[in-house]
Amino acid sequence: MKKIAFLFLIFFAQLNVYAQDFTVTSYSVDITLHEEGYFDVIEKYNIYFTDPKHGIFRDIQTSYDFLTEEGNQETRKIKLSEIEVQGYKFDAPSAFGQKMTDNLQIKIGDADITLQGPQEYEIRYRVENAFLHEKEVIQFYWNIKPSDWYAPFNKIDFKVQLPPGIMLDEGDYFLYAGTVGSAVPTSDFETTYSNGIYSGSTKPDVVSFGGEAVTVLLKLPLGSIKEIKPFWPFWTNYGWVIILTLVYIAFYAIWKKHGKDDHATTTTSYYPPKGMDPAMVGFLIDDSGDTADLISLIPFWASRGYLTIEEIDEKGWFAKDDTRLKKLKELEADAPLYQRQLFNGLFASKTEVLVSSLKEKFYTTMSTASSSLKDAAQIYYVNKSRRIKSYTIGGLVVLFFILVPSFLFFWGIIAAIAVGISLIFLLVMSQLLIKKNKEGTMILSELKGFKQFIKVAEENKLKMLLKEDPSYFESTMSYALAFGMFDKWAKKFDSLNLQPPNWYYSSSGRMMSMNHFSKSFNNSIKSTQSTMVSSPASSGGSGGGSSGGGFGGGGGGSW
Repeated sequence: MKKIAFLFLIFFAQLNVYAQDFTVTSYSVDITLHEEGYFDVIEKYNIYFTDPKHGIFRDIQTSYDFLTEEGNQETRKIKLSEIEVQGYKFDAPSAFGQKMTDNLQIKIGDADITLQGPQEYEIRYRVENAFLHEKEVIQFYWNIKPSDWYAPFNKIDFKVQLPPGIMLDEGDYFLYAGTVGSAVPTSDFETTYSNGIYSGSTKPDVVSFGGEAVTVLLKLPLGSIKEIKPFWPFWTNYGWVIILTLVYIAFYAIWKKHGKDDHATTTTSYYPPKGMDPAMVGFLIDDSGDTADLISLIPFWASRGYLTIEEIDEKGWFAKDDTRLKKLKELEADAPLYQRQLFNGLFASKTEVLVSSLKEKFYTTMSTASSSLKDAAQIYYVNKSRRIKSYTIGGLVVLFFILVPSFLFFWGIIAAIAVGISLIFLLVMSQLLIKKNKEGTMILSELKGFKQFIKVAEENKLKMLLKEDPSYFESTMSYALAFGMFDKWAKKFDSLNLQPPNWYYSSSGRMMSMNHFSKSFNNSIKSTQSTMVSSPASSGGSGGGSSGGGFGGGGGGSW
């Protein structure tokens, strides 16, 4: 049965491919990188139409969501210009048209003319804002053949020309091919790098089918490509400034009435709210759930006997230390959903897990748990404020599509950019349009008092608290971590002859002082945090890429 199902799958896949009624007999792409911050692309297609067609269309994705090195979500909008098609009539959106869509289509051909048999097409365009400027490297990450072409490509050639004087070392250039997400450099191409040119061709009998991509990744040295930053204008004609100012005033009035929390008097507190875990505390203190809030659950569970944490001291000059988490018992069935999602995601059917093994795999679990934490926190907020928040976001989106073209028509491009950026900024700030209810305000008051105590606590008071409760540090450290104040809190206990928690130990076997524990734990937790949110979009694999993972997504077909 499995063989029959497989044959049916191939049969229907072939129907989908040939539904386009053409084959790409050969395809070449020539890319020239410019140090000014853009690159030029020349795509050449030799196509055979099996049925009469008017021509082809080329789709290029222009908006991308990805994770930055810091684990933040970023949306990148690339820009295409100087679009040309040699010898054919074609349609392509203007610069303004590109702003209104996430996909650019170049439609080639004449509705009054049909073609059949072999045809040649050459498409030229310039791409801006498509380099990834990171801390240690500049990445050129481009799909030279995107996955959404539903016709077979029988032969592919490519060439990427670097700016003059720029040289790459082995390990700075990679090529991926196959289904989207393949992170292993391909063996289907013969590639070479020489004199600043990275090039390649498919091996004989290699065919790239619909749904498969070919992606090049180059790691360029810092300073080799200029980073083009958006220009933020603050001045132009008087009229649009008045309108934009009124938008800001209206937004402020909505926030003041429906988003600003009632005044919460700070009351001194030596403990976090009873029955509330550090992830929820971290959310309520700033109305958002970040990575540190969820990571704080690890020492929280450890202090309650659910797991142990082991620092693994790797040997060698280039070896990186690791952390092992060992499960001692299961979470209770009535634990909050976000706790269960994170705990079960860590261990699944295992009792031990190395943090390094979570790299580029665990970020989806973190995202799911973060959403569940946000949902669980809603009991501390006013329901009406959530509705007002939704209405405001909807209103800002409508204003965007009304004001941007209106400002462009009446006051020009600078005014349109200003209002567009402003409305996007207000969309981001609309996350603050959420107001705590009476219970949430009372808890916030207690949290502010506890956070303030962590800042100013004196040694004598800590001695008294430890005398009353020897586990005081263990029971509060995870909350300090959620506040981003673990270092400050741990240092206050250095001189109190306090023994480190027995659930944290080192593979080196050396005895831990409180000072060593705080430094070791802080390093381990930072490494754990960055590993758990890492994703293949920004790192990992051989060279940190995958087929179909870069800019230049899209495809094409016939019409």
